[in-house]
Amino acid sequence: MSRRAAVLGHPISHSKSPALHRAAYAKLGLDIDYSVIDVTVDRLPAFMASLDAGDNWCGLSVTMPLKAAMVAEVDEVRGAGAHLGVINTVAFEATERGVRRVGHNTDVAGIVQAVRNAGVREQPVSAILGGGGTSAAAIAALHDLGARRVDVYVRDVGRAAEAKAAAAAVGLAIQLRPMAEAAAGMAGADLVISTLPPRAADGLAGELESLPAGSTGVLLDVAYDPWPSRIAEAWVSRGGVVVHGLEMLLYQAVEQIRLFSGADVTADVIDVMCDSVGLSRRGY
Repeated sequence: MSRRAAVLGHPISHSKSPALHRAAYAKLGLDIDYSVIDVTVDRLPAFMASLDAGDNWCGLSVTMPLKAAMVAEVDEVRGAGAHLGVINTVAFEATERGVRRVGHNTDVAGIVQAVRNAGVREQPVSAILGGGGTSAAAIAALHDLGARRVDVYVRDVGRAAEAKAAAAAVGLAIQLRPMAEAAAGMAGADLVISTLPPRAADGLAGELESLPAGSTGVLLDVAYDPWPSRIAEAWVSRGGVVVHGLEMLLYQAVEQIRLFSGADVTADVIDVMCDSVGLSRRGY
């Protein structure tokens, strides 16, 4: 029987995860049917309760706005997800007592690998745009990269609970700052991670373009549709290096595929995954 996997989120039709996963499973010769399922936060408990062990599920990719809500729907959370309270992956593990649903956060590994490939040094002077679920993974990734402190730019400090909880969990000092100060703060950073939704940083791009040109660091924009984003274009125009959001998606998917299938995801598999989404190779 085919095993089943899916990506969950709302909205979800734009997701590139199906292309990445299907390409990998085809290359690996694995019979895993990977689908797209639109699920809201309100509907998540009922959806998870409806999953039947007899349907042969092996994994779920979890995107916004479900990353925090999914924690309550699994039997166990391991690794970074256990500290952050945010997961983007559910692996179904067979045990003597039945199937266990185990949560993971592979976004952290995805961010670290993507920015290292772009030449980010250890202990980067860092900034994050946005304070939601993906910012939690960004904070954990910056901790892994040795950052001493991070400025987190948000529109509403009252909605940055996930960022504050992540910082406390990993022991990284953060300073919450208003988004109005972001352009100037970004200009002096070695590494900026934008966790904002598509087009949400367009106004900030205009502010960046108005600043004097000069050498800048690395920008990872996790929003990959449309691409290039306005903020990515503004960053390049100032001499900076941009990491495509699809690179993060690629490397977090590599970890998911290992968890779902137990397979070794080698360079030739990553090649076909890149081809599936039109992503040029860099450094893996």
